[in-house]
Amino acid sequence: VADASKEIASRNKGGGPAFEMVNVPDNAYPDGQIAEKAIATMRQLNGKPFFLAVGFFKPHLPFNAPKKYWDLYNPADFSLPQLRTAPANAPALASTGWGELRNYAGMPAQGPMPDEQARQLIHGYHACVSYTDAQIGKVLDELKRLGLDKNTVVVLWGDHGWKLGEYGQWAKHTNFEIDTRVPLIVSAPGMKAKGKKTSALVEFVDIYPFLCDAAGLPKPAHLQGTSFAPLLTKPTMAWKKAAFSQYPRGGGVMGYSMRTDRYRYTQWLKPDGSAVATELYDLQKDPQATINVAQDPAYASALPALNTLFETRALAAGKKLTER
Repeated sequence: VADASKEIASRNKGGGPAFEMVNVPDNAYPDGQIAEKAIATMRQLNGKPFFLAVGFFKPHLPFNAPKKYWDLYNPADFSLPQLRTAPANAPALASTGWGELRNYAGMPAQGPMPDEQARQLIHGYHACVSYTDAQIGKVLDELKRLGLDKNTVVVLWGDHGWKLGEYGQWAKHTNFEIDTRVPLIVSAPGMKAKGKKTSALVEFVDIYPFLCDAAGLPKPAHLQGTSFAPLLTKPTMAWKKAAFSQYPRGGGVMGYSMRTDRYRYTQWLKPDGSAVATELYDLQKDPQATINVAQDPAYASALPALNTLFETRALAAGKKLTER
């Protein structure tokens, strides 16, 4: 297993293939080894309180997973995205050239992804998701076997979204909804809304204060996030008005993005705070964010309130837009 792991790792350094299907055990790849380490660590706890961060790599590039996870899917079942062009009226800097993926062997240096390669990548992404899902399952099964599930808080989330050909693009590196929307699943002892979903807006900065509340620990005063513990009791309650994210472009330009219950609003700003471009997507009428309506007169009345909310968050973070 160790030799297989080294061999696989050596083939993936720089310019290697973007995906790999090898008939090896789960622990031939790092995520399988991480799951085993987490399990071994839990077995050594001896009833002590613990915090365990278990970070899996997949489904990050390259899409490498044992063959049995590829075999779960029929390649013919994968369809290509219907939306394969950038949003109408979107500024050029909103999109990405998906250079991360192009750096892998066999990927087109420029231009669109050929359909056959696209299906292979989509297949590989699904295989990696199933592979990581299996590793998470192993860890949770052991948590339950040890009886630790009864008083352990579990938070599962992904660090970013991903494009599999949507907008004719791949990877992440944008402020589009698809790149910033992630899974967030929580299990906590005594939670009343077990198995329920919520449409409340939650951000990564909210996870730390939530864990403090869930563990009965005091929250440091400097935290910017808001504990979402109340949502575990009443997932339909009124919650925060917006969630924020950002991703840069060259020349010091930064894209600041705000998601409300209806809109995704992005301002692209220079270091001096001057505007380069603006994006507005009405996700209620246009869930796939296919049209930037920032310059549409029909939305002129919506912009002042969005700008006010946008500025309020900037001030709460201790900065004015002109200082960014």
